[in-house]
Order: sequence, then C-alpha cells, then structure tokens
Amino acid sequence: MTKTESYKDQLLESLKDPEAAAHYLTACLEDDDPEVFLLALRDVAEARGGIRKLSERTRLNRENLYRMLSKSGNPSLSSLGPLLSSLGLRLAVEVK
Repeated sequence: MTKTESYKDQLLESLKDPEAAAHYLTACLEDDDPEVFLLALRDVAEARGGIRKLSERTRLNRENLYRMLSKSGNPSLSSLGPLLSSLGLRLAVEVK
C-alpha cells in the first residue's frame, strides 16, 4: 500500500513560497465569507513557522493572534499590517 501525502501538508509546503502565499490569500480574500481569508492567513502563518514564531516577529500576543485568526476572528487594520509584513506580504488595493 502506498502512503499518500495529505492535502494540508502539500498546501503548507507550497505556502512557504511568498508568491504562492500571496496568490492563495488573494483568492481567499475574494470569497464573500471573511472567515475564509482569516483561515487562509492562519495556513500561511503555520507554513512560515507557526503562531508562536509569528507572535515573536510581530510582537503581538500569541493568544490574540490565535483569536484573530480563528473563524470568528476580527483583526483590526493596525494588527493586520504587521502580521502581513512579518510574513513578507502587504495589503494592496486594485481596480476591479
């Protein structure tokens, strides 16, 4: 029997690439449900070393990061900026 790699493992491996992470987050941001983007952001954070490492880089409280990136999270723009920056990304606006 052949052992298969889980989808999540493959996703996290691909999200280590900043370009892939940016495309993934952009696609998730287009969803009508804001929870999709927050969970995608959590995937990117996990791929880049996890919430603890992200907390150290952003100097944001680890528990607050977990809450912010949960399904019911509601990050402020002032915390989203440093979070994205620590992942090597930035927020942008484009014409539809």
